[in-house]
Amino acid sequence: MVGMLQILTYLLCVYLVFKGFEIFQIAYVSTSDKRETAVRNGVILIVVSIIIATGFSLWADSQAESIGRSMQSLPQSLSPR
Repeated sequence: MVGMLQILTYLLCVYLVFKGFEIFQIAYVSTSDKRETAVRNGVILIVVSIIIATGFSLWADSQAESIGRSMQSLPQSLSPR
C-alpha cells in the first residue's frame, strides 16, 4: 500500500513539473506585449515547481520510511504476511 502511494506521489510531482513547463511554453509562444514578463514568470514557475516537487517527494519518502520502521516494531502475530 505504501509503495502504491509513493508511486502516485512521484507521478504527481512529475505532473507538477510538466505543468510548470507547459506554462512556460505558453508564455514563450505568446505574441503579446508582455511576453518578457510572461517568460520570466514561466521560468520562475519551472524553478518553483521543481523545488516543490522535490520537497514533496522527500516528504513522502520520509513518511514511507516512518511507516516501515513502525511496521518492524509490530509483534510477529500482528505483522502482515
